[in-house]
Amino acid sequence: MKLQLSFTSNFLECGTDEAGRGCLAGPVTAAAVILPQAFENLILNDSKQLSETKRDVLKPIIESEAVSFAFAHVYPEEIDAINILNASILAMHKAITGLTPTPQFISVDGNRFLPFTNIPHKTIIKGDSKYLNIAAASILAKTNRDAYMCQIHEEFPMYNWKQNKGYPTKEHREAIKKYGITPYHRKTFRLLPQQLQIVV
Repeated sequence: MKLQLSFTSNFLECGTDEAGRGCLAGPVTAAAVILPQAFENLILNDSKQLSETKRDVLKPIIESEAVSFAFAHVYPEEIDAINILNASILAMHKAITGLTPTPQFISVDGNRFLPFTNIPHKTIIKGDSKYLNIAAASILAKTNRDAYMCQIHEEFPMYNWKQNKGYPTKEHREAIKKYGITPYHRKTFRLLPQQLQIVV
């Protein structure tokens, strides 16, 4: 199915999305993107539907053709303090703050958002598979978060974040069981099945 450019057609609209909500380690990362009216791309879709190779191809295309784009990380300490939903919305707000010009309308992937200044917004379930500007944001959120996880992998290679990106794979949980947790782990998340003790 061909994606539409944006939810509105008569406003300067940004799409926003996040990556990493379900991870045990690392930040939640959001991006916001304003695409030009003439933007077209037949590959661009929800980042979860695309291979890493395709995401890496799309990232520089989006960045070079966008009217404006920005991304932001919210780190584990803050995720633990305000919860993952609020942290995801905060990351989206931070990303939108980085846009120039300021958008007149915000399209949000998902069903939860808090108003950003006085800009009208619309939450759209599976918006990243319906609108190009949200799909573009999903690509930038995912690729920038993945790059960060590869970076911190060098510090703690035993968790293999380069491969699992902080998601709760069996290998990641086995490493937590064996080595304990790091400053990059989200302490309010269930890092191990309930019957296993975490070494802090």
